Amino acid sequence: MKKHTIWAIGMLLLVTTLPAISWVSVRKSQLQFFDTPADSASVKVTTNMSSTQIFDEYIDSAYEKANLAASGLDSAVFRKALVGYYNLKKTNLVSPARQIITIIDFTRRSSQKRLWIVDLASNKLLYNTLVAHGQGSGGDMATSFSNLENSHQSSLGFYITSETYFGKHGLSMKLEGMDKGFNTNARDRAVVVHGADYVSQSFINKTGRLGRSHGCPALPVELTKTIINTIKGQTCMFINGPATDYTSNYLDPDIAASNFISTGNTVQASI
Repeated sequence: MKKHTIWAIGMLLLVTTLPAISWVSVRKSQLQFFDTPADSASVKVTTNMSSTQIFDEYIDSAYEKANLAASGLDSAVFRKALVGYYNLKKTNLVSPARQIITIIDFTRRSSQKRLWIVDLASNKLLYNTLVAHGQGSGGDMATSFSNLENSHQSSLGFYITSETYFGKHGLSMKLEGMDKGFNTNARDRAVVVHGADYVSQSFINKTGRLGRSHGCPALPVELTKTIINTIKGQTCMFINGPATDYTSNYLDPDIAASNFISTGNTVQASI
């Protein structure tokens, strides 16, 4: 009888405490997926967040952790670049092993540092430096852009870095334009990454602006080798500018968010 009484009391305690115990079921679509190591941008995720909200939180966190605001990179430009990056990544056009993105913002003056290279695996800013635009695009400010040969203008949009070679400017790197009608003639136009003496602070001090290329994103000579070696081999480059007619198939944020979720390797959730 004593044993039965103890058993009955135990069952009664279990039943009365069940309501106080809660289980949280988290679906895959409600988790935070990172395509980066666990020490990258930390994002607080709640169970009612959509994939787009999670992606936006990731972008904001990456922007903050890399301290990009202090370097002058506009958050909206960074967001556009990452939307394109994840859409390109889904097509296997960018290297899965090298999570590097190069961003050029031609809404800034040539005398300003307007090239950023960000390591998305560690959320670190690797380079922030000067870059020239094409002489057909304008003086200190780039205002005109073209995909046409002999225009000597810069071309906006997304690129994939390609092979390197040695030319008249020394070590250079070819680019594959990905936006039809905007930069797909880059290879035929010989729009490449190379160094140039006219991309320097001393040139700015003399003329008030950088020198200009024939459409190439030209770099400071002393940084050319290290930058090319950092971004070569199928990494993403995005060139932003003031043109209002630029469009891209790679700027769909909803598809990018879905791609970000589906290709992530690390999952973190905050309930």
